[in-house]
Amino acid sequence: MGMQESQSPERQVTLCVLLWANPGMESALIAYEDKVLGFVAEYGGQVTQRARNSGTDDHALENQPLEIQTLRFPSSQAVREFMADDRRQALAEERDRVIAMTEIIEVQLAS
Repeated sequence: MGMQESQSPERQVTLCVLLWANPGMESALIAYEDKVLGFVAEYGGQVTQRARNSGTDDHALENQPLEIQTLRFPSSQAVREFMADDRRQALAEERDRVIAMTEIIEVQLAS
């Protein structure tokens, strides 16, 4: 498997990112994501969609993600470089303060 991977060109990677806010940090999570997602294009990536939980009760916001994103990158290397971005890493303390949980799923978009 590894040998075949190294000989073939890297394929495009699409990620679905689910983000849960710490209690009372919903606006701060959105502001943090606004900053970090601003770096995506520098790695050839694209934010294809951002959606927010429209739950009007506390149960929905506690048990479901506040924000759902779809990101597309030209390769897994581009994803790794984005994740290791120094500016993104410098915001780790802010991230830990506002985000309770993140789930990242590699997906294939269906039409």
